[in-house]
Amino acid sequence: MASEPLEIPPYFNIDPDVALAELGAPASSERFAEIARACAKGRDDLMARGAGPEGRRALRLFSTWEITRYLIPVAVQHFRRVLRQNPDLPQGRSETEGGARWFTLDEVLRLRAHFAAEGSRSKEYRPYRPEGLPAKLVAVANFKGGVGKTSTAAHLAMSAALDGYRVLVIDLDSQGSMTSIFGGRVEDEWGTVFPLMARHYARHLQGENQSRLARGEEPIALDETLTAALETRAQDIVQKTHWPNIDLIGAQLNLYWAEFQVPVWRMQGRTWKLWEALSATLEADGILNDYDLVFLDTPPALGYLTINGLAAADILLVPLGASFLEFDSTGRFFDMLHSTFGSIEAAENRLARALGREGLTFEWEAVRAVITRYDVAQQGEMAALMQAYLGPVLSPHRQDFTALVGQAGEQVSGIYEADYRDFNRETYARGRATFDETYAAFKRLLIGSWRKAEKQRTVASPDGKPTQTSSQTVLRAAG
Repeated sequence: MASEPLEIPPYFNIDPDVALAELGAPASSERFAEIARACAKGRDDLMARGAGPEGRRALRLFSTWEITRYLIPVAVQHFRRVLRQNPDLPQGRSETEGGARWFTLDEVLRLRAHFAAEGSRSKEYRPYRPEGLPAKLVAVANFKGGVGKTSTAAHLAMSAALDGYRVLVIDLDSQGSMTSIFGGRVEDEWGTVFPLMARHYARHLQGENQSRLARGEEPIALDETLTAALETRAQDIVQKTHWPNIDLIGAQLNLYWAEFQVPVWRMQGRTWKLWEALSATLEADGILNDYDLVFLDTPPALGYLTINGLAAADILLVPLGASFLEFDSTGRFFDMLHSTFGSIEAAENRLARALGREGLTFEWEAVRAVITRYDVAQQGEMAALMQAYLGPVLSPHRQDFTALVGQAGEQVSGIYEADYRDFNRETYARGRATFDETYAAFKRLLIGSWRKAEKQRTVASPDGKPTQTSSQTVLRAAG
């Protein structure tokens, strides 16, 4: 019996002349610009798929089935009855005579407010949010790329918005992926957090100049950048998005210059607390009173922007895949966090001791690693091993990779922006379930953190009546 011919691997017998023809002309630096322009055009074309008539991204509508299952916990029949009894409430729209009714998220939020005011007190129509406390800041970070960092931050922001929270998303990554997800437009670095950081340094320099003048020394002049930054407030760079309760401070390539400028400022002003530039400016501008949650999407590197994001955060989430390389890299990331923030504390506390001042301690309400893109058939053993080593630091919930994830990525949108009519209901329900679980795990951290702050704020006075203490009792990572 004749044997079948052996199939030769594709890397044998490559014709040098054919390879030369495929090589093409050498690439100059101008070629990079051509490729960048092609990518920009493609990006704009892809983003336009979800754009409305005016060229802006538009959030899809939500059906009665979806609202009563995921957003307002009432029976469909009761939901419809309430609408009939209250014609002043949003009634939705139907694509066919007698068909399902669809609502905008703005309308859903109005309906939720009605049910919260008039509905059963035993149901949670609005999420837990203590009054009088500032927004919670959540940093999503890891210096290994491709671990689902931006996707995790975006989907948590969308989950929180659907839950009824007011959300601000801050993109600290000059790649601007989070900005693209929310349809943001940023012309230059002045539309990013850069001027906020510059303003913080300018204010520091103004204080230093007063001391220099008192000592009879020449002040350091503020350049044009610092002078202009003094006029910029956080509210000036906040953009509205196609989500009614998600706002954005975006990013673009020029934001990366902050990584070069910050050390220059630090050399000039050695007592400048560069790590609190972002948090102090947001607090000074009252941004933390305008929102319930602030999500910080950080670059895949432990640079100055990441340090500012981490120092500002109440909660730190670290996404990673269930693989040896990502486990190893994440361990090194935590080691770098220890070295970086430990060295800042050591330096500051040496000075504090010399001056008789209180020292600096960075604290986070919660730190959790989250397994993303999980395949139980292939990664179950590795995930269990990681859980054994990391214990409670690793969230027991593992975010599955589903077909819904792939489709959302292709359409430049989040899972919650996908229309379930593109699937069947069961497929959609299974696909979003893993992200609902991710949000539930996060929300438990959030509620616990707020409850802790609420209890710290309320202190029993000698007569047994509660008194309010300063919001500074809330644990914050600040100097």
